[in-house]
Amino acid sequence: MEEKIRTVLVDDDRSSMLTLESLLTKFFPSIQIVGKSETVAKAIAEINDTDPDLVFLDISLPDGEGFDVIENTPGKNYEVIFITAYDQYAVKAFEFSALHYLVKPVSLDGLKDAISRFTELKTDEHLDDKINVLKDSLKHKNEKIIIPSSEGLNVVKLSDIMRLEADDVYTYFFLTDGTRLMASRPLNNYEKILEDLPFSRIHAKHLVNLMYIKRYVKGKGGSVIMEDNTEVEVSVRKKSDFLAKLKNFARFV
Repeated sequence: MEEKIRTVLVDDDRSSMLTLESLLTKFFPSIQIVGKSETVAKAIAEINDTDPDLVFLDISLPDGEGFDVIENTPGKNYEVIFITAYDQYAVKAFEFSALHYLVKPVSLDGLKDAISRFTELKTDEHLDDKINVLKDSLKHKNEKIIIPSSEGLNVVKLSDIMRLEADDVYTYFFLTDGTRLMASRPLNNYEKILEDLPFSRIHAKHLVNLMYIKRYVKGKGGSVIMEDNTEVEVSVRKKSDFLAKLKNFARFV
């Protein structure tokens, strides 16, 4: 018999709560809902009483924030899937922190993806690091990013990233101090996360930080020389967009 995933739902939006409960009950037989809460205080009590494996947690609650629930249930070994109203900054913040999240209104596809990720990694030893990065990002600082690898997590300042390079489904981060980190996610993922920052996809394999370009070398596509003297190819297809972004960036430096 399949072991049930003991689950608590925390959301003050009644419609959102009913939708989530209905989808979980209908499509996820492994999920056992053991508690439902609309406030921080009630959520803390529910988690302490039921000892869940998984908590769907709204970021904003009438008497505080979802973070307050986590901070007041120390020692409880549960995974969190955050629920947030659609906001481009909130979504970006979750992507920087590598935390699971669902956007309201909750969809079946989004729920399938979130639960699939939960079953792949049932315990998160790095939740505190992720929460700290999320908090910073929600304040629109976006100063750090979580880079997950097979060994664990690296918390890196965005200003320390010189360039990124694709390697099949993995991505290498090259930092200003010469460190190279391998992330267990494809480059396309990071292109999306960094699109509003001074990073440019100059090639199918390369995403560079415009802050660290020392020189552009003309050619069919050309190439860029980075601050560490690495030469990186610019594809013909990316050349026009890259040069436009570089010139625009230079005006504000």
